Amino acid sequence: MPDATTRLPSHEKHVPGYGTVRIRPLDPDTDTPVIHTWVSEERAVFWGMTGLTEAHVGEIYTHMATLDTHHALLVTKDGEPAALLQTYDPAADRVGECYEVRPGDMGVHLLLAPAAPGTHRPGWTSFLLTAMAEYVLLVLGNSRVVVDPDVRNTKAVARFERQGFAPGPEVVLPEIDLPDVYLPEKRARLAFLTRETAFPEATGTV
Repeated sequence: MPDATTRLPSHEKHVPGYGTVRIRPLDPDTDTPVIHTWVSEERAVFWGMTGLTEAHVGEIYTHMATLDTHHALLVTKDGEPAALLQTYDPAADRVGECYEVRPGDMGVHLLLAPAAPGTHRPGWTSFLLTAMAEYVLLVLGNSRVVVDPDVRNTKAVARFERQGFAPGPEVVLPEIDLPDVYLPEKRARLAFLTRETAFPEATGTV
């Protein structure tokens, strides 16, 4: 398991009219069952883990917990699992081969929990994205969030744009085939969110 210095801090905030959002490091021993359920659904096909066993998913996140550059976090709302947040240093990731990485960039991947059948939750995703941006830009102190959704995942691309992300170029992320990880080639649409855009009041740019 990683040394404590490699673990990202937990963060909790109460959002009026929404609930209490908490972001904490994912525990592969206890969180794998719910994550496996999410990544096994057809809607999560772009996450790239459909068809994996629960044990394999657990191995992936146990390995990630040993890294200094890539981290997995569980987002909860009022104590219930709401999203899987993965952060990474773009300079140590294949996306860093496809654009000019700036100091202070932080890459993220976000997988939302499925909505219960018949549930209507207006604003739910926007609140979670705001909490994620606040965590990465204000709590961790990064200056820019980078996302790289698959170009075929039009819902995710549109969701980030509605959240204020500036569209970037379409790129091809190269295949990675290593003993501990395999990632197929991916055509992605980059998008960026700066601290000044997301939280102008915190940067004096209002």
